[in-house]
Amino acid sequence: MIKHNYEGLFIAFEGLDGSGSSTQVDLLAKNLRNASKTVFTTKEPTNNLVGGLIRGVLTKHWTIPAEGFQLLYAADRSHHLASEIIPALEKGNIIISDRYAFSSIAFGSIGADVEWLKEINKNFILPDITFFIKVSPEVCINRIGKSRDGFEFFEEEEKLKETLATYEILTQDESNRFVIIDGEKEIGDIEKEIFNVVASKLNNDIKQQHVDQTDQVSRW
Repeated sequence: MIKHNYEGLFIAFEGLDGSGSSTQVDLLAKNLRNASKTVFTTKEPTNNLVGGLIRGVLTKHWTIPAEGFQLLYAADRSHHLASEIIPALEKGNIIISDRYAFSSIAFGSIGADVEWLKEINKNFILPDITFFIKVSPEVCINRIGKSRDGFEFFEEEEKLKETLATYEILTQDESNRFVIIDGEKEIGDIEKEIFNVVASKLNNDIKQQHVDQTDQVSRW
């Protein structure tokens, strides 16, 4: 992937389903807004037309070969960048995405070649910070089972184990691209750790905000 030269800050969250990334996206956005920063949150797959096709596969409403599935992700990402991420960065804003290209490589490694996955994502921009929320597959499955009735396409323990193994290779091979976070710690501790990393990236021009423990987001 390619380093961008836009004025804004691009942050991505990665992790297994059930890792708590969506919760931490919301908490980071809240804390940055409390620090008077303009922040936009987004996610992949998106809610556009291609994202809808992807969600149909994830919810097991239709099937497609692994390579075709990942080409849908790449198409969705291209539109996502052009319509949401890059316009926000051009204006100097902070944009936080719940999943991005490394998700395609990690989850896509179930059934598709990793080098091919890297190739189809190579022309997309790199986030300035990529948080990898590391949680064991067993804990993820337990969380998902408690939070909703059914499981999606990737939400099987063996698939999550394979995905985690690819994530671990990616974080080792590109260690300068990732900030690894222990996602099995208390939500508030994770929140503070992530905020401090971002504050440091912003050259400490924002101060640590007091986190009201009664206002914590409890969902995963």
